[in-house]
Amino acid sequence: MNTTQKGFKRSALCVGIACAISTPIIAQESDDQDIERIMVTATKRATTLQDVPFSLNAQTQDDIERAGATNLEELTRNVAGVSIQNLGPGQSQVAIRGVSAGQIVRDQPGVKEQVGVYLDESVISLSLFTPDLDLYDLSRVETLRGPQGTLFGSGSIGGTLRYITNQPELGITEASVEANLNTVTDGDTGNHLKGMVNVPLTDDSLALRAVVYRTDYAGFIDALSEDGFRAKDVNDGERTGGRVALKWQVTDDLVITPRIIFQEIDMGGFNRQEVFNLFANPYTTTRPAIQLQEREQYLLLNEAFEDETTIADITAEYAMDEVDFTFVYSYTDRDILVSRDASALTGSVSVDLGYPDEAVTLPSNLQDRTQVEQDTIELRAASNNDSDLQWLVGVFMSDTQRTYSQRLPTPGYDAFTDAVLGAGVSAATANGFGSDSPYNADLPYDLEQLAVFGEVTYDVNQDLAVTAGTRFYDYEEERRFTTGGLFSNGDDQVDSTASDGFTSRVIANYRMNETVNLNAQVSQGFRLGGVNDPLNETLCNASDRAVFGGFQDYDDETLINYEFGMKAASRGWTANVAAFYTDIEDLQVTLDAGSCSSRISFNVDKAFTQGIEFELTRQATENVFFSFAGSIIEAEFDSTVLDSDGNVIGGVEKGNRLASVPELQFAFATTYTFDSPLFNSSSTYVSASYQYVGDRITQPSDQVAGAGSFTSGLPFGGATGSETTNLDLELDAYQTLNLSMGFEYDNWEALLYVNNALDENANLSFDRERGGRARLAYRTNQPRTIGLTFRYFY
Repeated sequence: MNTTQKGFKRSALCVGIACAISTPIIAQESDDQDIERIMVTATKRATTLQDVPFSLNAQTQDDIERAGATNLEELTRNVAGVSIQNLGPGQSQVAIRGVSAGQIVRDQPGVKEQVGVYLDESVISLSLFTPDLDLYDLSRVETLRGPQGTLFGSGSIGGTLRYITNQPELGITEASVEANLNTVTDGDTGNHLKGMVNVPLTDDSLALRAVVYRTDYAGFIDALSEDGFRAKDVNDGERTGGRVALKWQVTDDLVITPRIIFQEIDMGGFNRQEVFNLFANPYTTTRPAIQLQEREQYLLLNEAFEDETTIADITAEYAMDEVDFTFVYSYTDRDILVSRDASALTGSVSVDLGYPDEAVTLPSNLQDRTQVEQDTIELRAASNNDSDLQWLVGVFMSDTQRTYSQRLPTPGYDAFTDAVLGAGVSAATANGFGSDSPYNADLPYDLEQLAVFGEVTYDVNQDLAVTAGTRFYDYEEERRFTTGGLFSNGDDQVDSTASDGFTSRVIANYRMNETVNLNAQVSQGFRLGGVNDPLNETLCNASDRAVFGGFQDYDDETLINYEFGMKAASRGWTANVAAFYTDIEDLQVTLDAGSCSSRISFNVDKAFTQGIEFELTRQATENVFFSFAGSIIEAEFDSTVLDSDGNVIGGVEKGNRLASVPELQFAFATTYTFDSPLFNSSSTYVSASYQYVGDRITQPSDQVAGAGSFTSGLPFGGATGSETTNLDLELDAYQTLNLSMGFEYDNWEALLYVNNALDENANLSFDRERGGRARLAYRTNQPRTIGLTFRYFY
């Protein structure tokens, strides 16, 4: 039996269910109270967290296990400066330090991400679809705040998230198993089973590490349908996957690590609670009037989200006397299907076209599919001597082939089209696509990039170090846009964009004394521009066509970040604080184009974010540990965008807030360890954590006066269409309380927990379909969840 991992876990101080706040202290020796530090690789070198000269959060495997976190949203809720806009499974969008473009959804494939995501050395970012990886057997998750364009490139304008896995270990046999059972208030039951094994294949040169997992998610959203039918817990689902890595110690100086990762997510629906639906609202008279309640939606068809991901990569590390070389090749193959019930959307257009009620209520299924194949290569060299001058240089190349398609199968629709609009209209508008699908689109993308980067650090003296780095990038993107069907323009066009330039940073780190480090930096970041899809003009009313019809392409987004921070650590406590100001140019803002059932992106000349973030931990006594983290962020437009009539477009006005960013966010966690463990355990503890997330908006237009008043304009089901649904589009602040009690034994442990103990029903983001004419809804969080987790270590 390998006792190294077990002993490490038992000595960890971070023992709160959500002590996921930055925890620079890992272990505390009982004799001399020395602090052992977390090792991170945020600078592409192994460095202690406290010595990294910028704001960084690292959450260890122990933090993840004690927090009971199963996805990135749960894990980062307690990380200062990070906010996640929940848009459904696998579609959440991460913002760091308030750098946010607003809501970006599945039908904007050209929009680039603002936070880069890495799995070890492999980039796995994909705009719109943040990878929802399982967190089992991770070494840590690193959150790098502020632009990281120098070392990590485009897509890291707000920061970078890195999943760091446990690597195969030579000469060691170890294994672990984790089993869970949970139940959700007014919902279903869920469970998971996960396992890891590390085995040496030879005495000293080969080792294999394998991880497998299966999770069944409990649903908690009910779907109403025609004739009073109710389907329970429709947003249930499952996640299955694993990874296998092989470590080959070729020589004392050369290590090669090939790996393959596979994951499949299959969800039965979405966490959408509706407040208005064309088919279910309080205004109808010739069909039943329905006021939808919390955690309810209305469906004519089942919905689904499917995500199949395969990643194959290989890392080779070669150490010479003065230089370390690293080579990384990664291949990603991802297939994502978002299948939505678009009956209300299609029906709303049918009402506008004067179709009979039988056509309006036809079940209609919008299928958005994204298929990605990506190859990346990185080669870098770094000094490894004791010189005052340390350096790192590298080259990065990637080739991404991405195909996005939409289909709207609506059986029987062509017959109504030809009957109302004239014989042959459906065939004439198909543009080569199939029948009974009033909208179809194909968008193949080809994105190539080349980058050369370098960074040097010079120790001016034993207390002061200065770092300077830059990255040259060259991007080329080409796409073809083809559409067909009654709702389309019959487009067929080729667009291309290109960009090149430099992004740089300068950092100074000053060691004030053995306890306190001070750092300051000026850093740049960038995000590639692109081309908007043409508006669906056949669906637009005159007003929306006039306002949104002029936006075609949008430029690169750039920012400069100014930051000052302090990192302090002494016996039993840490304090990390950073203040920052970011000056953003050509911020890419995304708005809903109303009745056009389109979304467009455009540049805003000036915007800024500024704030302070802090992370504090304290081992108050031998029995009590607590941690406190939070951020205060002001994120606003610094210029105004007007239409041709001089009206402000979509709330983009100087002084207005950027979307999805809470001004105040904090988390507090504490753990008490019993002097006398219960039930013959070696350790017994109780934990509590509290998270507060301030109010937010989903997109900039939500803060405009009257934005929450929606009039469908659709006479259907006895409703006149002039009725108004009034909503508050400011997403209220919410709080969650998590409780747990753990029992640890020699090689196993049990954890009882209650997450969201107060059963808070939070509005996480707002969803409007066709400008609110078809459907209005909020995405919500998981209700109170009670569970038991069992872990065994060998």
